[in-house]
Amino acid sequence: MKVLVTGGAGYIGSTICSALEDNGHIPVILDSLVTGRVEFTRNRIFYKGDIADTELLEKIFREHGDIEVTIHCAALIVVPESVEKPYEYYRENVAKSLELFYNLNRLGCKKIVFSSSASIYDDVPGFMVTEESPLNPRSPYARTKYMMEMVLKDMCNAYGMKGIALRYFNPIGADPKMRSGVHVKEPSHVLGKLVDVATGKLPEFVITGVNWDTRDGTGIRDYIHVWDLAMAHIKAVEQFDEAFERAGENTNYLVINLGTGNGVTVRELVNAFEKVYGKIKKREAPPRPGDVAGAYANADKAWKLLGWKAELPIEKGIADALEWGRIRETIIDYSK
Repeated sequence: MKVLVTGGAGYIGSTICSALEDNGHIPVILDSLVTGRVEFTRNRIFYKGDIADTELLEKIFREHGDIEVTIHCAALIVVPESVEKPYEYYRENVAKSLELFYNLNRLGCKKIVFSSSASIYDDVPGFMVTEESPLNPRSPYARTKYMMEMVLKDMCNAYGMKGIALRYFNPIGADPKMRSGVHVKEPSHVLGKLVDVATGKLPEFVITGVNWDTRDGTGIRDYIHVWDLAMAHIKAVEQFDEAFERAGENTNYLVINLGTGNGVTVRELVNAFEKVYGKIKKREAPPRPGDVAGAYANADKAWKLLGWKAELPIEKGIADALEWGRIRETIIDYSK
């Protein structure tokens, strides 16, 4: 099938496009390239532009009237930056998604898979969250994801659309075939920083936050290989209608966690990294603005509704991230 992928030139979006192609589907990429990379669009159908550009969306659907579903990945995603620039985050993530959903419905594309985030969950005893766990988004970034979910849910209820919100936990690694990976020059997430230390781009790794109420004081996360994450989207588009049937609910909006079901602390991730790579220099520091203790997924619903579960171990994510860090600058031209 043909699938519109907004943000398809980004880290996760490009990996989803590769997974779509590997499974016989055709991605159509819409990306502004504000953060995405043109290198990830090569030999793919690509439209450069804004998700809120009505004329461009009309052109896409005029030229690809057989698009069956949209995977909406486009968003600004850096938590500390969202604290500094809330206006930009609400405009880019919320206001423009509202226009995107409106236009998709108007153009007859009523099936949407939305990239949401586990950052919207509240802290819970034991740190494992189900889709019914309480929500408490605590950064502007997290609040934009929560608002985008609410907008999509309300529009599905009002306009006969159907939406599946996939709440991502913490993606790591790269496409195992090394077609794409983390592309920002200075990644803000933990494994990207570890790789930058290993490749000499950073002098040391800083463990931010060591006094959380976890087993070793560092934040707890659910680190999921980006390829496993991408394959969940393949299941979602291929079994879109079946997922609603399996849910057995009279609804047109579903929420599904995407994680491994295992909680790993930052210190444990660093230990796993050092087992794969070797020792690195590290130090401790206070948490960054917007940081939280974290959570990990109960992923039972993903198995029940999509027949999906994470398969790749954390060591594979680390090894792929290291390999991508080694070759990244042979693929991405940062001079442009």
